[in-house]
Amino acid sequence: MKVDNAIIMAAGTASRFAPLSFELPKALIEVRGEVLIERQIKQLKEAGIDEVIIVTGYKAEQFEYLIEKYGVKLVHNPDYLTRNNNSSIWVVREYLRNSYICSSDNYFFDNPFEAEVDDSYYSSIYVEGETNEWCIKEDDGRIKDVVVGGNDSWVMLGHVFWSEEFSKKFISILEEEYDKAETADKLWETIYIDHIDELDMKIRKYPADFIFEFDTLDELREFDESYKANTRSSIIKGICKTLGVNESDVIKLKSFKDENNAAAGFTFEVDKKYKYYYKTKKMEEM
Repeated sequence: MKVDNAIIMAAGTASRFAPLSFELPKALIEVRGEVLIERQIKQLKEAGIDEVIIVTGYKAEQFEYLIEKYGVKLVHNPDYLTRNNNSSIWVVREYLRNSYICSSDNYFFDNPFEAEVDDSYYSSIYVEGETNEWCIKEDDGRIKDVVVGGNDSWVMLGHVFWSEEFSKKFISILEEEYDKAETADKLWETIYIDHIDELDMKIRKYPADFIFEFDTLDELREFDESYKANTRSSIIKGICKTLGVNESDVIKLKSFKDENNAAAGFTFEVDKKYKYYYKTKKMEEM
């Protein structure tokens, strides 16, 4: 099947990636000298996939430069704060055919994209030992079940390819379930798992060092050591000035939310543990 296009989902707030994602969408963070989403767009274009649709939400205006630079289309998801990523699939349903579905914050060591794909698949890497990731159970290369958490398992990570047949089936299911109250909080992957007998998909296996995802600044620092001394964050630079420490001393960053489930700040350690509040720009020792 010739790939028609690619959808890159970039609507979420990525609040766990504090405080960088409070200042800049995670997709626009630079990793090893390249902006995450730009690296992915270039890889898609190099594979011959000219139509790239980016789903925006959080800080949507910051993605507009990509239209002129790469000729992409932007589709805004107005429900990015109140619904899970099924809403990003919903707003691009008219584009879905033989389509890649991508996460804007994935870093692929080499280009994984192809101009032609034989079947629908979800990419996967093998994790040794205990994991909290989504673990795949397969039968002769076909995904038969997915469970959260397990041991020594192939897990869901990275890009996905939907055939036109798969797209039509998924959209049909989503149309039936979208307005149900319980659907709002579901990942599209959850909806897929709920209907796994109807939605046939293969597993596409990659080496463990092929696909990377960074949920926190500490994880990014392991991959791009330049972030140890320079976080590119004005918030952290301000903290360091106040405490009289180096950026590399600020570790174990963990976000927290307010009563409305919005990003409120983050905790961190510099010998002692502190709490920083975005709204007041204040920090306190815990």
